[in-house]
Amino acid sequence: MQHCTLMPELPEVEVVRRGLVSHLPGDTVQAVSVLHPRAIRRQIGGPRAFSTEISGARFHTVSRRGKYLWAVISPEPHRSYRALVMHLGMSGQLLLRSAQAAQHVHARVHLALAGDQDLWFIDQRTFGGLYVDDLVAATSADDEHLPASIAHIARDPLDPRFDDDAFSRSLRRRHSGIKRALLDQALISGIGNIYADEALWRSAVHYERSCAALRKGDVQELLTHVRDVMSAALDEGGTSFDALYVNVNGQSGYFDRSLDAYGRSGEPCSRCGAVIVREAFMNRSSCRCPTCQRRPRSIG
Repeated sequence: MQHCTLMPELPEVEVVRRGLVSHLPGDTVQAVSVLHPRAIRRQIGGPRAFSTEISGARFHTVSRRGKYLWAVISPEPHRSYRALVMHLGMSGQLLLRSAQAAQHVHARVHLALAGDQDLWFIDQRTFGGLYVDDLVAATSADDEHLPASIAHIARDPLDPRFDDDAFSRSLRRRHSGIKRALLDQALISGIGNIYADEALWRSAVHYERSCAALRKGDVQELLTHVRDVMSAALDEGGTSFDALYVNVNGQSGYFDRSLDAYGRSGEPCSRCGAVIVREAFMNRSSCRCPTCQRRPRSIG
């Protein structure tokens, strides 16, 4: 298998969320160390403001929207609930480690907690980061609150409130290729290169097939495959091609062993035996079977 550039997607981020949920709620921040300012570049007011917002804060729920995580916190002094927003970027890790653990070479933020483990944000490339944000209502008809900065991000297909019919209508009004639409986080969140390629392979659909050419049944079948592949990845702890993606305990996922398209270029298709190809797409790549996923006639 070829190692392709990997950004954590819904399954990987959800694995991290579940790990945080089992440790953070009820704990409080005793001290804050910002070890690299780039890791909090989205924080208004910079490191000092971040430390002021977080120091003494108590953790409540830990939630996810697409590829973003946030913990609801109550700051000191108690003013109103806020959100500690966390994004892993390309290589970010949120690790729960003993307070006596040695500092990681790529440690960017350290939150010393009252409990027996501290929260560390590790990021080799520092494309991810943390910041504190206001909580707002998602819509007037929605009782869920989420950080203001990510209120535009759509629900993901594993969210019980995801509206299949509304998604189908919005998708089929578009004239772009289907993969481009699947990567649009304002339309459907949590899907990146890995699971787009896998769902399209399972659906036997070329990534450039026009959204407008899809029937309602085609969209529903695609959603089924998206959910199936993401659920399977969750069961195996996500997809890890290297040590950059791990859960909160530092363990890798194993779904890379089950991939059928992504990263499989040059290998035989497990369905028909043709050789999987890797093609340039939106400054990244797409992997597909040239036999099962034939190029639409409209694009030659």
